[in-house]
Amino acid sequence: METTQAPRLLGLDHGRASNVLQLALKQTHIVRDALQKAHPHLKFEIITMKTHGDKILNVALSKIGSKSLFTKELEIALEEKHVDIVVHSLKDLPTTLPEGRVIGAVCEREDPRDVVIMHPKHLEASLATLPKGSVIGTSSVRRAAQLKRKFPDLVFESVRGNLNTRLRKLEEGDTYHALILAAAGVMRMGWEDKISQYLEEDTCMYAVGQGALAVECREDDSSTVALLSPLGHLNTTVAVIAERALMCTLEGGCSAPVAVHTKVTEDQLNLQGGVWSLDGSEELRHTMSTPLAEPDSSSDSLEQPVKMAKVSTTPYTGVVSRQGLDHFMSQAHNLGVNLAKHLLSAGADRILQAAKEQNNANLPSNNPNLPPSSSNGQKKEVEVNDS
Repeated sequence: METTQAPRLLGLDHGRASNVLQLALKQTHIVRDALQKAHPHLKFEIITMKTHGDKILNVALSKIGSKSLFTKELEIALEEKHVDIVVHSLKDLPTTLPEGRVIGAVCEREDPRDVVIMHPKHLEASLATLPKGSVIGTSSVRRAAQLKRKFPDLVFESVRGNLNTRLRKLEEGDTYHALILAAAGVMRMGWEDKISQYLEEDTCMYAVGQGALAVECREDDSSTVALLSPLGHLNTTVAVIAERALMCTLEGGCSAPVAVHTKVTEDQLNLQGGVWSLDGSEELRHTMSTPLAEPDSSSDSLEQPVKMAKVSTTPYTGVVSRQGLDHFMSQAHNLGVNLAKHLLSAGADRILQAAKEQNNANLPSNNPNLPPSSSNGQKKEVEVNDS
């Protein structure tokens, strides 16, 4: 479809539009404002909706199943052309997109780390100083596995709801001593003053794509793909391509904890990846780097004309390849694949298989370390929309 007017944005990643302060709508406004600045002659409309996954708030995310629970209705709206753009938290997007969909832009990453928000009774504490048996709220198996390994005296339990709901459960109740949340979501909500502790990579590595916003559109909508071009951030894009290539190669669809830490310098990309058993008792970590070198100016490929937005979904896990950046994206993708292969050769495949078997056993537990398999038969990726 060729867009002749400003594209319509689907204004909600996970349907939480009951009031304008909700995180997903804030993220959509971030993208809308960036588009408006880049294209002041256009007016971008925001359309909101609520997805089925966000209506199920009394079941742990690890028990619900695939991320598609949160994205399927959004994809349908895009396919049926009710909207032209969907804004996602990138960590919630599977590494394989539906046919005909692409990530038209990856916006500049917010702080990707996880943070601790303490109960008012424990504002001066850290995870290391909380009393034995303190209950930490998180619905992320990735966070729970790493932190259980680091803090074996703490208890990790699922907590559902949007950020406002989870914060209210923490501050007004006595169940949780602290919550673990993504720094990006907390900061976008303007709650920096509530952060008690930032978790560095030696304590808790973050999810693939965490902190970045992905702008999804239809592959054949060349005008919208072109309009999204100014929103793309190079350093963020190469970082998340490496991370998503790692996840895709690991086939991290069995809800085993997989996490990353990425650093982009002027001329190098460093990627650390890790895999944990569901209970955190086993850990594999490794770091690899690749130079972010300019392509050889004598290369014959440079003599060929390059399209403004060449879609290359298979190599780059759905991210559109743009003029002048394909070389860097290829280097990042290869880094992620090579790191995943190293982890697999070191035993990650055994850990992933054990997690899959544990999931298939459908163990009844509210512990996020023991998520049962999805009943819909679809693969699940590790970070299941825990902001």
